[in-house]
Amino acid sequence: MKKFTTTLVALLIMGSTSSFADGHKVKVGMITTLSGGGSGLGIDVRDGFMLAVKGNKNISVITKDDQRKPDIAVQLADKMIQSDKVDVLTGIIWSNLAMAVVPATVNQGKFYLSPNAGPSKLAGKGCHKNYFNVAWQNDNLHEAAGGYANSAGFKNSFILAPNYPAGKDALTGYKRYFKGSLAGEIYTKLGQKDYAAEIAQIRASGADSVFFFLPGGMGIGFMKQFSQSGIKLPVVGPAFSFDQGILKAVGDAALGVKNTSQWSKDIDNNANKKFVKDFQSEYGRLPSLYASQGYDTGKLLISAMSKAKVKDKDKFRDALRKADFSSTRGKFSFDKNHHPIQDIYVREVIKEGKILTNKIVSVGLKDHSNAYVSECKM
Repeated sequence: MKKFTTTLVALLIMGSTSSFADGHKVKVGMITTLSGGGSGLGIDVRDGFMLAVKGNKNISVITKDDQRKPDIAVQLADKMIQSDKVDVLTGIIWSNLAMAVVPATVNQGKFYLSPNAGPSKLAGKGCHKNYFNVAWQNDNLHEAAGGYANSAGFKNSFILAPNYPAGKDALTGYKRYFKGSLAGEIYTKLGQKDYAAEIAQIRASGADSVFFFLPGGMGIGFMKQFSQSGIKLPVVGPAFSFDQGILKAVGDAALGVKNTSQWSKDIDNNANKKFVKDFQSEYGRLPSLYASQGYDTGKLLISAMSKAKVKDKDKFRDALRKADFSSTRGKFSFDKNHHPIQDIYVREVIKEGKILTNKIVSVGLKDHSNAYVSECKM
């Protein structure tokens, strides 16, 4: 019933905004992953965004499934820009899809608000005045994990991630902050399901800890197989492999794992409390960090619309830069390359009754930006 209600609201919003000539209304094209591997991430981003804009008659949303395929994402973006005449694009989860879509989008004068993917190329030399990342730069959560590993006394980490832009950024971020040695470093196949070979290498490596970035179903598969292997090494990762939607599938194998995130459901501010309550009421489940990112993206858009018309691009861009909204994360601002300055937390997987979830145990990085600001010549 909730899904039907959400869809109906979206259709009603679209039906009420057929004209955009006055510049007061904004047409949004959401391209995200809604089927196949990683669909849970896209669904959460979509649901968070739609919750944020629910009832706003000045926003129209067209949502399409990219199927996690760059060529499909490019086709959808072209149609949305050329035929549907969208003002803003958003929604992409995967960095390889973002690299395929974002440069062409912003160079055609459209705004792109990223609720997830934050590849280093778009933060540094490929930055653009019309591109805003509302989540993080890809390295960020992994940098905090490297810092936590130091504080935990780890000296010899085995690290692995998928072989695509976000995976490379992940291991770069971890190594940037981790002061110890590497027992091994592996790039796995994107979408890989069997990690027996990698786990065998970890067993033989002499590592004292494991750091991995394997989002979506990849992380579920790895954690289950790692737990069954009997290896007793401590595991550290970003929230992408230990977030709310993942924990239900991983089960007790994740208990006690430390992970890093810019968001957690127990961040104590009014905006976050309202978001968590409203999301549960609307969708009947706890939100994930992906849902929080979609929600904040919607709130950022609304805040800019309250200050400027989208057709007045310079003023609208300035309004986006101000980030004048109450973020679920609390303190939030953009650095000059339009990526967040924010706290990154260390969380621990716990049980609340019968539900696996996370609690904040410390602040990993305070008011943290990214390593690519100096490369951005915006």
